[in-house]
Amino acid sequence: MKTGIFMADGCEEIEGLTVVDILRRAGLEIEMISISSSKSVTGSHGITFLTDTVFEDVNFDALDAVVLPGGMPGTLHLGAHEGVTSVIRQFAASGKLTAAICAAPSVLGAAGILDGKHAVCHPGFEERLTGAIVSEDTVMTDGTVITSRGMGTAIDFALAIVSYLKDDAAVSDLKQKLVYT
Repeated sequence: MKTGIFMADGCEEIEGLTVVDILRRAGLEIEMISISSSKSVTGSHGITFLTDTVFEDVNFDALDAVVLPGGMPGTLHLGAHEGVTSVIRQFAASGKLTAAICAAPSVLGAAGILDGKHAVCHPGFEERLTGAIVSEDTVMTDGTVITSRGMGTAIDFALAIVSYLKDDAAVSDLKQKLVYT
């Protein structure tokens, strides 16, 4: 199983890098994808890191899942990127996992992916979850869509992705190794 995670300048570093770390600990392949022409991304809190590749170089057919971290203005950059919108729509239409955390579920809403789905987001973005049945759970999995509320839910979000791509035994093993209850 291979997952791509879109990284944009202004992303919430913890939301993105926690997912990368936990999926790799679970033995899953995850590729950090810069949506700009540079592998260098600077998050919303001034932390600069390198991605594995840039958007134009990715074979999206080889991916089983995509993840959108939140943060501002990272979420706005993701939503404005026509390629990201096209990919998430294709993934949703083909039954591949699409996951988003914090403000980023609003990108799924704008793309029409949340129609009739249960979803969550960072407080204040609920109206941008177009078509969704909004709740206040920490993490919500509805079919092939996983959403989560924010930085404080990043571990739970990543574990939900692991559960979807692997199984609950992998999650239990990770929780024990992470000393996460």
